[in-house]
Amino acid sequence: MKIQGKMFLWLSFFILIMAVVYGVWSKEPVGTTALFLAFGLSVMIGYYLAFTAKRVDEMAQDNLEADVADEAGELGFFSPHSWQPLSLAIGGAFAFMGVIFGWWLMYFSAPLILIGLWGWVYEYYRGENQNQ
Repeated sequence: MKIQGKMFLWLSFFILIMAVVYGVWSKEPVGTTALFLAFGLSVMIGYYLAFTAKRVDEMAQDNLEADVADEAGELGFFSPHSWQPLSLAIGGAFAFMGVIFGWWLMYFSAPLILIGLWGWVYEYYRGENQNQ
């Protein structure tokens, strides 16, 4: 995580220089604002990664002598049979189409998003998958 934190902080420094150069050279406020916002986002991510790297054990990616197999192992639990992401994707598609075609589509997308989110969070609290 230390390496990623440093990379994002260096990236933020580069974006800041480019934002200043672009702002002075073009005198265009929208692109300059977007670059300053990208700078802020990069600083937040870099700071978070650097801050977190001090509180966790050293990972294999921080060790110059590490092999690929040092990070091997289980990455987490992934639900192989869940239908909830499909509901969230359809609801999200309708929500984004609501921005384009009309806000009335939000009345159709909000229940789909809430059902998908509720189902995904509580998927393993009921039914046949309760004990997993």
